[in-house]
Amino acid sequence: MKIGLLSDSHGRASTTQRAVRLLLAEGVEVILHLGDIGTVEVIDALIERVERNGALTPPVHVVFGNTDWDAQSLGKYAQSLGIMVDDPVGRLTAGDKTVVFQHGHVDAAMRQALAEGADYLFHGHTHRTRDERVGDTRVINPGALFRAAEYTVAVVDTGTGACRFHPVPDQ
Repeated sequence: MKIGLLSDSHGRASTTQRAVRLLLAEGVEVILHLGDIGTVEVIDALIERVERNGALTPPVHVVFGNTDWDAQSLGKYAQSLGIMVDDPVGRLTAGDKTVVFQHGHVDAAMRQALAEGADYLFHGHTHRTRDERVGDTRVINPGALFRAAEYTVAVVDTGTGACRFHPVPDQ
């Protein structure tokens, strides 16, 4: 499964829209926003998708971060658009791989995810790209769409293990 990762939009809807378009061009099968969404406009930018057989594709999942002050309202709005809210921690199965995703600002939740022995742990929060192994778990952070030297997203292919970071253009 090709998974598109983005994080830390902090209300930057136009940057998020460019990021989503880039991920769609890469052929991702699911999009995960890893928190610090900030506004409903960012949620709107996540649904640059097409409807097929009554369902929006690719599916989008979100978790909330430490600056999502109104997570409850953002969550209700996201759900009204067909976005899955997995806050504070989401889990997916990708073939024979287990995926855990969260924002990354709660140390206990990060430790718990590693203790579970998931194949992948995706998180945001630090505004820095990351791709490393911690025990048996591959930990990946796509970087950020705000307050970073370069705005980036990531595409992870759980079948091949490939992880590619992509810069998001300024305009």
